Amino acid sequence: MPDNMILRFYAGAGPDVHGRFLNEIQSWSDDELERSHNFIQWLFPLDKESKANSDAPVLDEDTIREFRSSPALRLHLQESFIRILKFYGLQLRATVPLSIVRGQNYAERATEWLTPNNHNHLRITRILKSLKLLGLKTNASAFYDCLSDICHEEFKRASPQISRDTFKYWESAASG
Repeated sequence: MPDNMILRFYAGAGPDVHGRFLNEIQSWSDDELERSHNFIQWLFPLDKESKANSDAPVLDEDTIREFRSSPALRLHLQESFIRILKFYGLQLRATVPLSIVRGQNYAERATEWLTPNNHNHLRITRILKSLKLLGLKTNASAFYDCLSDICHEEFKRASPQISRDTFKYWESAASG
């Protein structure tokens, strides 16, 4: 895979390996996002190979530097983040400091991901890592703060829907 394929994808100038463009994936329904398991690595790329998707891009230092220095790339990344937040029933508030809160559809959307051993828990770890790596540390921190609140509520329940191990992964991803 060419080193700049993810840059072309994020600039809207090229598709992922499945022929899908960034704006196309960002406009998918929640059901499409839930059913597909090979888009998350494109929306939130990392500098390590994906164990789940051998076609996923792997970021190098030049690509990471390009994301960090390009307002346009970071804006597109933030748009991906806002879309995935909506999928989880959350929303970004452009407050100072930036915050993420539960949206009006949180209760409905939480049924899709707030269950034990849900694959979305791995997606969330990836999202936190990718945001930090690519220059959106404030977004990652706000996301972690929201997740932390949700987890602490869950831990008070007899049967929490998020494990303490999952929370530790999120904590590590947000602080690492």
